[in-house]
Amino acid sequence: MATTTMHPNVQSLKICIVGAGMGGLTCALALARAGFNDITVYEMASNLGFVGAGIQMAPNMARILDRLGVWDAIFKDAVVLNETSIRQGSTDAELGHVDLKYIKQTYGYPHTVGHRATLAGELYNGCKGESDKIKFVFGTTCENMKFGPQQPSFTAVPRNSSTPPYEVRCDVLLGADGVKSNTRVAMLRDLKVDEAEVKDTGQAAYRIMLTREQLSSDPELLALIDADKVIRWIGEKRHIIAYPVSSKQIYNISTTQPDVNFAAAPSATYTTKGLKKAMLDVFGDFCPMIHRMLDLVPEGEVCEWKLRVHAPLPTWVDGSAALVGDACHPTLPHMAQGAAQAIEDAAVIAVVLEALPASPKPADINKALKIYETVRKERAETLVELAAASGRALHLGEGKAKEERDKQFAALKEGKGPVPDKWADADVQKMVYGVDCMKIAAFAVEQEFKEPSLGTSSVPT
Repeated sequence: MATTTMHPNVQSLKICIVGAGMGGLTCALALARAGFNDITVYEMASNLGFVGAGIQMAPNMARILDRLGVWDAIFKDAVVLNETSIRQGSTDAELGHVDLKYIKQTYGYPHTVGHRATLAGELYNGCKGESDKIKFVFGTTCENMKFGPQQPSFTAVPRNSSTPPYEVRCDVLLGADGVKSNTRVAMLRDLKVDEAEVKDTGQAAYRIMLTREQLSSDPELLALIDADKVIRWIGEKRHIIAYPVSSKQIYNISTTQPDVNFAAAPSATYTTKGLKKAMLDVFGDFCPMIHRMLDLVPEGEVCEWKLRVHAPLPTWVDGSAALVGDACHPTLPHMAQGAAQAIEDAAVIAVVLEALPASPKPADINKALKIYETVRKERAETLVELAAASGRALHLGEGKAKEERDKQFAALKEGKGPVPDKWADADVQKMVYGVDCMKIAAFAVEQEFKEPSLGTSSVPT
């Protein structure tokens, strides 16, 4: 991906990234691959002890990871999904079925699923392979952020009390610090814009991983982990989505249900230990197979996440600073695009900064970041709304709306009409998977930076 024609004044721009999640890691790697050589990632955690559950890896994500040189390692552990089944939770009756084998032929990559730790770990390994360009500073928070017309700055505060805080100035500041982003708060304050309203979705999620060994005594459950299939069981205000990961050694289960445990909790609280009985009760009217599956979760290992989003922001950019991923467009999981959209953000940032003219001024950097916002903002926010709409359709209770939805599912089985589960709809997939954001960004900067630049885009044509 790297270009050999970037001017040294562009290569040496000091770039600081706040947060080492999917967006932050991909920013660092994409920028290093583009040729930048002074990249520092600040992370509050003391190390990157990767945890988490399964993650869907759609073609729009895989395409970028392949260009960054990490997809092959990630794909080795992945499972290719060949079909999806949408089923009634109470009876296990199939409402709709979609063949996914066409996706690789159409978009160049199959729809795969994997373990979040593998994805993050390989991104981090890619960054470590660029250790002459990328530096990680762990156990450090970033405070007192300042933007303005010139260089952004912040105070780095090490958690180790023996190391005093110190000021950092940089040419580019990227806030990839998640839905609870301090960068976003500081940026909106600097722009004299009200803090983004945190939207309480009224939903929470259990995230569960069962091993092949745990399923081995139940032939019906073992068949689930052996299939190349993602299944969504739906009910009123609730659903379960499940698929095999880690070379089919783990069955990943994620749920969405009404929020009960977080309702009165402070806004800073996003996770809690749950009770197994409460989880079983939530899905008490689902079919016996679901009961047996959930009953395998050991007591004390029930974790529940609150699902929160915030209102769309007026801008993602302030001077030479920009927001990335959940810091600017957190989403519900119903489109399985949260990480993919953060990775798209990172890839586009690398493309627009790579095209900077020689001896770039802060105004040039701002112009490039505004192109990033133009390329990414509407698309990301559209997918956020699609995820919310899909959740609303899946969680319908009895009534005319549910009857109409089920008619659509019935038509789908005859090969007609749209899919109420937007994630599985071919027209939506075309809009999500068929868009190459890096090529769009490369075209946009070519149009915007009219003066000849020594940094030419390395995006494949």
